[in-house]
Amino acid sequence: MAVSYGKTRQRALGLVLASTLLAGQAWALAPEHETRRLMLATEEAVTEERWGEAGEYLNRLQQLEGPKPADYFFYRGRVMYQAGHLNEAQSALEAYVESAGTDGSHYQKALKLITVVEKTRKDQAAAPQNGNGESNKVAVIEPAGDQQMASLRKLYLVNSDRQALALHLNALLEGAGWREDQTIVRLDKPADVQYRIRAESSAINLQEIRRDAEGRMVRTTQTLSVFGVNPQVEWACEAAATTCWVYDPRDGSRLLQLSLDRDQTQEIARTFGKLIRNLQTPAGS
Repeated sequence: MAVSYGKTRQRALGLVLASTLLAGQAWALAPEHETRRLMLATEEAVTEERWGEAGEYLNRLQQLEGPKPADYFFYRGRVMYQAGHLNEAQSALEAYVESAGTDGSHYQKALKLITVVEKTRKDQAAAPQNGNGESNKVAVIEPAGDQQMASLRKLYLVNSDRQALALHLNALLEGAGWREDQTIVRLDKPADVQYRIRAESSAINLQEIRRDAEGRMVRTTQTLSVFGVNPQVEWACEAAATTCWVYDPRDGSRLLQLSLDRDQTQEIARTFGKLIRNLQTPAGS
């Protein structure tokens, strides 16, 4: 009986190892091929209105390094709209229009959906108010409060507020890259200055990707400990410099150099602060 159990266990382990190897082979694709694979999967999921599945593919695309194809922004806009995140939907759709131009295969659909998003926002703003003078509708994008956080967790297919905030912040940063030349903005091409964050147990790991004089992308990383840090993150925009800044909550110095978009910068600063507060809370997860 022991021999039979040992053989069964050995066969089971062999199947697990084989599955692991096959999974490893799938993830061994070069980023450009993995991007194309996930884009095809996203397109199919959106066409069949499997929005949760499409969101999962988009989240995996977001974590891949390198430029994203223009259609990525179109599908992200559609998924964000279905999830009720109107600001992000409009931002992604506008990014598609700017990136793909009039020759884009989804150009007219994107323009029509931007109009739908605007109308939906107006309808929500005009919604009847309750007895306390507050709108019955809640903000669709601000990651604050239990309902908004539940919406973010559902959108990014994660179980914790911390993961949802980190993914949300990276999604915002992805569309806020700073460019020296503002005359032609192609959001499917790397910006001159970009950022990515990773939330750790008691700190935020911040990676800056900056183009040097020779055109190379230079990566630098710093770790921001959240203990004793004010979660009210300050920000400001300088029209003359076509730049918005998010300031370091540790000492008030410039931390993030972003494109000139006040609403987008405010949302990044707010989400950054929410993530800091979450990391400062022992029960945060």
